[in-house]
Amino acid sequence: MTDLILFWHRRDLRLSDNVALFAARQRSAKVIGVFCFDPSLLQGRGVAPARVTYMVESLRKLQAEYAKAGSQLLFLYDNPSHGIPHLASALQAQQVFWNQDVEPYATKRDRTIADALQTLGIEVYTQWDQLLHSPGTIQTQNGAPYTVYTPFWKNWIQQPKAEPLDAVTGLMRLTEAEQERAIAAGTIPLPTAKDLGFIWDHDLFLAPGTAAATAKLADFCQDQGAIWEYEEQRNIPAVIGTSTLSAALKFGTIGIRTVWAEASRTLERSRGDESRSSIETWQKELAWREFYQHALYFFPELANGPYRTLFKQFPWLNDEEQFQQWCQGQTGYPIVDAAMRQLNQTGWMHNRCRMIVASFLTKDLIIDWSWGEQYFMQTLIDGDLAANNGGWQWSASSGMDPKPLRIFNPASQAKKFDPEANYIRQWVPELSGLKTKALVMGMISETERNHCNYPNPIVEHKTQQQQFKTFYKQGKENQ
Repeated sequence: MTDLILFWHRRDLRLSDNVALFAARQRSAKVIGVFCFDPSLLQGRGVAPARVTYMVESLRKLQAEYAKAGSQLLFLYDNPSHGIPHLASALQAQQVFWNQDVEPYATKRDRTIADALQTLGIEVYTQWDQLLHSPGTIQTQNGAPYTVYTPFWKNWIQQPKAEPLDAVTGLMRLTEAEQERAIAAGTIPLPTAKDLGFIWDHDLFLAPGTAAATAKLADFCQDQGAIWEYEEQRNIPAVIGTSTLSAALKFGTIGIRTVWAEASRTLERSRGDESRSSIETWQKELAWREFYQHALYFFPELANGPYRTLFKQFPWLNDEEQFQQWCQGQTGYPIVDAAMRQLNQTGWMHNRCRMIVASFLTKDLIIDWSWGEQYFMQTLIDGDLAANNGGWQWSASSGMDPKPLRIFNPASQAKKFDPEANYIRQWVPELSGLKTKALVMGMISETERNHCNYPNPIVEHKTQQQQFKTFYKQGKENQ
């Protein structure tokens, strides 16, 4: 009799290059997938309709992949601490496999479930899958986790990277009797995003599923792909100069080893210093992703507050009306408003613009970075706790950063990265007829603003940055 293994999918919605799933297939052909919709997460404050839609549609693709491989993907709507052990027991599973996560909620939940399964006599097998190097494998000479990126990168890049794993095949389905037991244990048909209470009426920025993510990676790394000019183009929001794979990496519709292997092959094909530098710059971005994941794992308190003590009592102004104007892209600063409207209309924002709007919220409006962090999680298709938190704390100067005080001037940023105002015109169309210099520098007359029905600047940058610096200086003196 073939042992039944339950594989619990979370952030690894694929059959290929999946570490724990590959290990499960080595044990048995009867590997049954399960995904548990967790009400406590879905009903939380930081859930984006675009992200739920991408997740559900990726699960639909994964369900089809399981069927093609000979097995099936089951669905639960339950607290995983109850649903996973209950289903495993009902199916008389010999083992439950899953890949580990760095988030505080996930690590606590997983310990609870592992204990419950072991009490039932069911073996638990876990692995690291979402990182090239798991937490604890990249350490300082003193055996401590890194809190500064550059030395982390220098160590990380020297370590050998694992090769991608083959997709699992030749699986077996549940018997009819087992299928009945699964239904009795609470399995349900795959719900839609609307069934879960989320409506996203726009196109998805990235098509769901593994095939789409794989095609996107291939396009990025092809001979004429954006990776070859990544160093220069990645900061230009009017062009697609990045991989746009962030949502795929968030949900694991593509494996990080697959991504790294493709980047490495592309690097081997490069012939010039400029192209090599561009590819290596993208590799450094992948390392930034891992740096933030490691940071959250070792410093789970980051999820609830600032890393630097100076910001634990920072006198944020927290003007609710100004926050709403920021959210809606109505600040009177064209580059800021363009970015926020891109976010609201697509569920995605260019990374350079994420830094611009975060600096504006924290350094110009002097609003607590956690407000912006949460709004991003409520809107982003690629919203990831570690990356989002790390980025916001970097922008707010409250995080792990050797240069703690960094303030972006919206006009300077627009002049450097959107010099022809193409991005601004795309997302703030009421201003499209104005002169480029006026759009870039934000030097729009009150008459023009009234004519275009565009607001006056809600704050004055120079005054606000001085106010922030004063608060910052006072905080340092009081430490």
